[in-house]
Amino acid sequence: MTLDYLTLLDAEFAAFQDCLDGDLTAPVEHCGDWTLRDLAVHLGQGNLWAATAIVDGHGRYQEQPPPEDVATWFAQSARTLTGALAREPETAAWTFAPPRTVGFWRRRRCLETAVHRWDAEHALGRAGELDPALCADGVAEVLEMFLPRQIRLGRAEAPEAAVRFEATDTAGTWVLGPGEPVATITGTAQELMLALWGRAPWPWGRLTGDREAAEKALARPLVP
Repeated sequence: MTLDYLTLLDAEFAAFQDCLDGDLTAPVEHCGDWTLRDLAVHLGQGNLWAATAIVDGHGRYQEQPPPEDVATWFAQSARTLTGALAREPETAAWTFAPPRTVGFWRRRRCLETAVHRWDAEHALGRAGELDPALCADGVAEVLEMFLPRQIRLGRAEAPEAAVRFEATDTAGTWVLGPGEPVATITGTAQELMLALWGRAPWPWGRLTGDREAAEKALARPLVP
């Protein structure tokens, strides 16, 4: 399935922006000691970093402190990124992993924003549903791009056993690790993606196979 990342990103930006009408001092559970304001700054700076990577062809964006009105500043960062992403997806761009194209950033920023939109809503006590197809793509991104990168950079050891993931709502299946899977974990695509990003517990009650081996395989920094 080909996802319309720009349309999905617009929706995620709008949902995140709505959160900025809430309590900006609210703690964000899965982001250390960040508040909602800190999360907005992080996501907005990431928008400007990605826009620089596309427009200027490098990853050396120099962050500037945002103004007090972080909601307006964030909205502008979203518009800046959206404008940069309007280029054809095959257009060359600086990225931190293949493919070295604008298409990489369409996918990456859409998934980044979706996870942080969930963070923001969770901080305000109203975490909503994420798009199942986008979440399935997020599972694939972690297993196909982020985990291999973590291993390559020496941030994580390669798993010794394989675990299969099955999404109950999208029919997606993925395998982490080498060889024949020793266990299978089933859940919605959202449950699986949020677990991979450390936002939710694994649905161990829906595991078949060797749980101990699965826990060992997953007990490593799968994402940055």
